[in-house]
Amino acid sequence: MTTVAIVGCTHAGTFAAQSILQAHPDWDVHVYERNDTLSFLSCGIALWVGDHVSDPKKMFYSSPEALASLGAKMHMEHDVLSVDVKGGSLVAKDLKTGEESTLAFDKLVVTTGSKPVTPPIPGLAEGLDDGRVKLCKNWGHGLAIKEMAKSAKKVAVIGAGYIGAELAEQFSEIGVDSVLIDGLDRALAKNFDKPISDVVEQAFTDHGVTLALDQMVTEFRLNDSGTVTVVTTEGEYEVDCAIMGAGFLPRTDLFAGQLDMLKNGAITTDEYMRATISGESEPSQNVFAAGDSATVFYNPTGTYDYIPLATNAVRQALLVGANIVEPTQKYMGTQATSAVQLYDLSLAATGLTQGGAEARGVNVRSTTLTQDFRPAFMLTTTPVTATLTWDPETRKIKGAQFLSKQPDVAQAANAVSIAIQAGFTIDQLANVDLLFQPNFSQPVNYLAAVAMQAVAS
Repeated sequence: MTTVAIVGCTHAGTFAAQSILQAHPDWDVHVYERNDTLSFLSCGIALWVGDHVSDPKKMFYSSPEALASLGAKMHMEHDVLSVDVKGGSLVAKDLKTGEESTLAFDKLVVTTGSKPVTPPIPGLAEGLDDGRVKLCKNWGHGLAIKEMAKSAKKVAVIGAGYIGAELAEQFSEIGVDSVLIDGLDRALAKNFDKPISDVVEQAFTDHGVTLALDQMVTEFRLNDSGTVTVVTTEGEYEVDCAIMGAGFLPRTDLFAGQLDMLKNGAITTDEYMRATISGESEPSQNVFAAGDSATVFYNPTGTYDYIPLATNAVRQALLVGANIVEPTQKYMGTQATSAVQLYDLSLAATGLTQGGAEARGVNVRSTTLTQDFRPAFMLTTTPVTATLTWDPETRKIKGAQFLSKQPDVAQAANAVSIAIQAGFTIDQLANVDLLFQPNFSQPVNYLAAVAMQAVAS
């Protein structure tokens, strides 16, 4: 019988276990998870804070019992202390009893996920221990933030990416003053270029959010009054609580020196999700990695990158089950397609922004168009701002961004994601067949219109 060890069980671990057991129900599959829950959709924490969640228990889409019913041996609240990748064994500690156990395995699946970025800032560790500084990642964090929001008057959110932006928005919606702090000079700077982030920043200002951008946090000062002062390079902000939302890093310390990784610790895999044991020239058929602990193949650049998204984790994990006996199904890569709703603004993006391209040393051009999403003769309409990014030499599409008060605009990012993956040029997108019906679109859809503008530029 083949014994499989799955280390970590959020999105990638859950789907890896399911896919392996569906294909090989007679295998001995062991799942190790240090928490007492799995499959938590942490992207819903901000919505929960703002009372937009019908039942927080529905933020879980699976359970230990569900995986056990498929045949998995579940080791919940077990901390894996060490893994001998080459030797095929691990040691785990039961966090409830303190008992340690050893498992010999034939195949290893690393789905240890990611951890919130916690820089060595003075006072941060003490603030996390004290509770006046919180993280935003798992179910326990969500419970703590939700409880804090009931009484807090003012909160600081560090990090103006998706997580921080959504938290600041929801705090402002429930009457909690919020300060949004980021070391970059724009909100959502890694997700959108300036024409769109300018609109977002105005929305934050209109709703009373204090923007503390282009400021680095230098200290967390715990006050005798029970508050915490967040000290930055530009000022000080006294708040009831601060939340770290400055991004994530792979949680792969167990495998350092044993598996090939990027500098940030993301385990590198091939197109079949196989990891490479350090010192070996070929990927191992017995060691796999998926989700936030692993790299993704980023189609807009044609290189491996680190992009922690649940969508990537799920698709990669399903490939683990498909390829665990022999390589059969290749990973198609990702465009890192994403979306966010802030107040009445719907924002979506796929692939490279101009700023993202510059940071990676990729030469691109971009153009931005604003037009109503449907004809002016309709009783109501609203503008869409669309930005398209492309390679000036090959003319291949590399990315797109959209902003509108029309929620369906998010689906435009999905359409361009398909175009990028298919290798479309701006010329092809300008001529693709898109519907026209006055309820839904202009005679020339904004997708085609921005592509036409790119062709003419």
